[in-house]
Amino acid sequence: MKPIAVTILTGFLGSGKTTLLRHMLNEEHGHKIAVIENEFGEVPIDNEIIGDRATQIKTLTNGCICCSKSNELENTLLDLCDSLDRGEIEFDRLVIECTGMADPGPISQTFFSHEIICQRYVLDGIVTLVDAVHAQQQLDQFTLAQSQIGYADRILLTKTDIEPACEALLARLKRINARAPIYTVINGNIDLSELFNIKGFMLDDNLNIKSSFFHFQPEKQDDIRSIVLNFDYAVELQQVSDVMEALLLSFADNLLRYKGILNIKEQPNRLLFQGVQRLYSADWDRPWDDDEKRQSTLVFIGVQLPEDEIKASFEALRP
Repeated sequence: MKPIAVTILTGFLGSGKTTLLRHMLNEEHGHKIAVIENEFGEVPIDNEIIGDRATQIKTLTNGCICCSKSNELENTLLDLCDSLDRGEIEFDRLVIECTGMADPGPISQTFFSHEIICQRYVLDGIVTLVDAVHAQQQLDQFTLAQSQIGYADRILLTKTDIEPACEALLARLKRINARAPIYTVINGNIDLSELFNIKGFMLDDNLNIKSSFFHFQPEKQDDIRSIVLNFDYAVELQQVSDVMEALLLSFADNLLRYKGILNIKEQPNRLLFQGVQRLYSADWDRPWDDDEKRQSTLVFIGVQLPEDEIKASFEALRP
């Protein structure tokens, strides 16, 4: 049975998530989409805004699915599977629209920590919307707004028709998350091929890093930022494992997402790994090409990460 692809829509209050969701549902893409919404109020008004194009809309009320102590999201995911198995509904994709104050981390971990959910669903990607008009102020005031960007596989910059001059904001977004492509979106209008089949939580070598992001110092020191490591010496697999375990032991709560391609000593294939907070996985990729530079690249995105300590940990592996 093919797992159901899941897209998480996140972004601070008023960033345009429901507008984008309406576009997702109304486009002719051939998918049957189920929707999970998280509402704080007692009246789920988004149902009226979205329309009736979703196969099923599940509304979680008076609670936040970003709370790791809540089983409401797990139960809803399992209920959808039961309804699907009984033939009561039919869907092949799931979109979760978070509240503006939701942390995507615990939500994404749900898809790695529950045995049945791991089998029935695959997390395709996290899409974060950013309001070009208000984002700078939100990023200054709320670490959560930075966190939402840090988790993203895709960043959608909205309301640029109102605030077209956003070069400083773009630079800041790239500092926070070096690996997520940024798209400009007006009224939710975007080619959905950019948002579907991201495979953001599958092991691959698509890091989307451009070194030019790191040739300047930020005017504002954000709590969340990216650290990128590149080194051309081969490393021992056990040594890398020991370094990662030590980092997670000390800084797991600070790490949002991390991903890498590693050159392992005496191994013909590249090693890919990625993780979300305390959960990570690794697998062998294709062989290194004969004319390919065998270079390791690691990306860490997190809250007040100890950059010097992380770099020193991997520098210590130099033969």
